[in-house]
Amino acid sequence: MSQTRHRHHPGEVITRHRHEDHQLIYVSSGVLAVHTDHGTWAAGAHRAAWIPAHTWHEHRVHGHAEVHTLAFATQEALLPGDSPTVIAVSGLLRELLIAATEPGLPPGEARRLRAVIHDRVRRAHVAPLTLPRARDPRLAHACRLVTDDLARPRTITWLARRVGASERHLARLFRGEFGTTYPQWRTTTRVFQAMLELTAGSSVTQTAHRCGWATTSAFVDTFTRTMGQTPGTYRAAAAGG
Repeated sequence: MSQTRHRHHPGEVITRHRHEDHQLIYVSSGVLAVHTDHGTWAAGAHRAAWIPAHTWHEHRVHGHAEVHTLAFATQEALLPGDSPTVIAVSGLLRELLIAATEPGLPPGEARRLRAVIHDRVRRAHVAPLTLPRARDPRLAHACRLVTDDLARPRTITWLARRVGASERHLARLFRGEFGTTYPQWRTTTRVFQAMLELTAGSSVTQTAHRCGWATTSAFVDTFTRTMGQTPGTYRAAAAGG
């Protein structure tokens, strides 16, 4: 199957499309946000996105991105399920994915690299950082109110009044559709946006403020627990450093 390596500019959009085969997408610098009917996933220096065949999706580029893509036949499903999955990328898997997308790679070497990639991907830790898409109009409205101004700490009581639902009902919608509480969803949303801010070159302090943390230290603590690395380390990796 094919493999490609492309460079993309900040803000570039690859419009909605789908493939006949599965794709494994790795971004060695920058971040690629993958939007589907189910939600949004992020691929970056430490996470790769698995896109099952026939999945409609759109890409948005954040930062100067170098994107490595491997295509797999439909019978070569490395991961179960029919929705996108994000996996952790170890140092070894990173080098394998970069090597496997080198231009002009001899067929024999490409096959051997893919064989090892098969094994490593199947053993990789699933590391989702996903923003699911809301189906209920009131829940979707509440999510937009939060994401449109993350710097303001919106309470669920405030959101319930704005969308015309009781606080209890809105909390049930978050649990029912997203499988999480409102505070947990908001934290994930802020970390997701922080990834994009850091990739675009914002400082750790600027990112903390824009994404709604009261202090930089609180942001560093939350980001590190969620992503497994400090914001400064993530920022350097996303920039290819």
